[in-house]
Amino acid sequence: MKVFLKSCATLVSRKMVFPLFLFLLPLALNAASGLWNSPLAGEPIPYIVTEPESPQKDYKGKSMTVVYLENLGFGKIGQYSNADNVSWLLAQGYRVIELDYANHSSMAVSLNINRDIIAINNALESGSFCGLNDCSNYRSYILFEGYRIARDVAYFKDDPTVYNYPDGYTEGDSLYMDIIYPANPREPVPVVLSFSYSNSYATYDKNTGELTDANKHMRLFLPYTLGAFDDSFLEGAPARGIAWAMADHPKYCPWGSGKPVGGANDTYKSYQTNPDAAQKVKSAVRTLRAKSQELGLSGKIGIYGFSRGSDAGAMAVGDRSVPEFENAGLHIGLSDDVQAAALGPGVFDFTQIYNTTDDGDRNLETRCPWAWGPLKDNYELWEKMGAAYLVQSGLSAPVLFFYNTTDSHYYLDQIQKFKEKLEEWAIPPVSLVDYGSGHSVPKDSASLKKLYDFFDQYLTPPSLDEDTTQSSLSAVESKQLPLMLSYNPSREELSVRFSLMQAAQVEIQLFDMAGMLVFSTEKKAREAGLCTELINLNKLGLQQGIYHVRLRAGGLNTVGKFVFCKS
Repeated sequence: MKVFLKSCATLVSRKMVFPLFLFLLPLALNAASGLWNSPLAGEPIPYIVTEPESPQKDYKGKSMTVVYLENLGFGKIGQYSNADNVSWLLAQGYRVIELDYANHSSMAVSLNINRDIIAINNALESGSFCGLNDCSNYRSYILFEGYRIARDVAYFKDDPTVYNYPDGYTEGDSLYMDIIYPANPREPVPVVLSFSYSNSYATYDKNTGELTDANKHMRLFLPYTLGAFDDSFLEGAPARGIAWAMADHPKYCPWGSGKPVGGANDTYKSYQTNPDAAQKVKSAVRTLRAKSQELGLSGKIGIYGFSRGSDAGAMAVGDRSVPEFENAGLHIGLSDDVQAAALGPGVFDFTQIYNTTDDGDRNLETRCPWAWGPLKDNYELWEKMGAAYLVQSGLSAPVLFFYNTTDSHYYLDQIQKFKEKLEEWAIPPVSLVDYGSGHSVPKDSASLKKLYDFFDQYLTPPSLDEDTTQSSLSAVESKQLPLMLSYNPSREELSVRFSLMQAAQVEIQLFDMAGMLVFSTEKKAREAGLCTELINLNKLGLQQGIYHVRLRAGGLNTVGKFVFCKS
């Protein structure tokens, strides 16, 4: 019953009068259809716009919008029908624009689909998509078929005394994230978390003396984030079997503002401070992990960060335990470790900012001493402000760095120093260099493939082959060495389960949080398949706390974490 027109700009409104549509879309007022020029297809493809009965608006009165991509060329992970998912989205108050790739499904695969993601975001950001000029720049999302969104998931309550802006901001707001996940998945999926490089913050109307909501929920502000940088990595991740989330940036005030108590105005112009930033990042990771069972996530988490979002995301990479950083926020006690990170240019070690003066980071060179005092007199404090400080052993997460050598010199210096820190602990970093120019993100197919392949290696997403009958174990085995820890928390013994594709020498090691080896065993697995090693923890004389497991076999290396609780 869908009628497709020849022009995206030409819309035909129609009442939902047919019983079938009334059943599937009970909360729809009307729908319109047309054609959209798809860069992927090289020709127009059909779309339908359906308005909700109770539309949700952003603070500017623009419509919250979901662009829902259907009939793609890879297997669906979410098992609800497209009609069910569209109906659910309408019930949440989203306008839904369905793009139908049925006639081009063989082309609608990763990495081709990223071209259309970029085009859609740019159209939404410019203010006109499929003839609509009132789509929100703050609350518009691209979803693959089978996926839904958990919007505004609180992950930390802000402390208004940290950045002291505006003056009327005295009761902290919650920071939030959006999670895009497959609904009712056929098997659990990993998730990649990014911190927005725009900022949500409270505003203060000096005329009325009241706080306003004008700048809240800016994590998807298209002119500054996905639209501005043509950034399609996150939104394209579901085409590789991965969920994704974007969180408010930890610095809850305008990027060019913020001052310490009794300090100078705009002290925090170009950076955020610890323990506040690290507490928020770790709380965000724990919150995402806490949502895993509810949303069908596997519990494996990757980090993707660019620019100021890279500064924030890097805080999750290291393995050093800092109680002041970890014992704040939500879900304290859950693991805040991540399995991998892809980091763009950022600032990872503030003690390095004077290596070359006036190389693009003058704001840091001038203002960091305002917050922390001179570097020479306060070295340890400065050191604790950067992500490099949290890398303490070889148990830190593996990192892919992406950057252009034409970017500001201080970014290149920061990346090089962080690489050297990881290499000290035998964590060889991966690099993606000169995919473009200046301060930009990767968007060409070859670069995106390298990013996705990197996360595939450590997050083990399920296969998206159209043949969905293969077991999840086979899908995992085809990608990397999986590690499953049972009895976690553990009181007496730990079960270490893993699967081998072939016979191999196997080494299992346990480390405490200081990186000290407390147990090691090595043996030969004589055939492929599932293997289990039971470790009697009571015989090791362990103290109660968090421990890491390192598994090496067949040239592969993976790390897990468990909690030991004394009986």
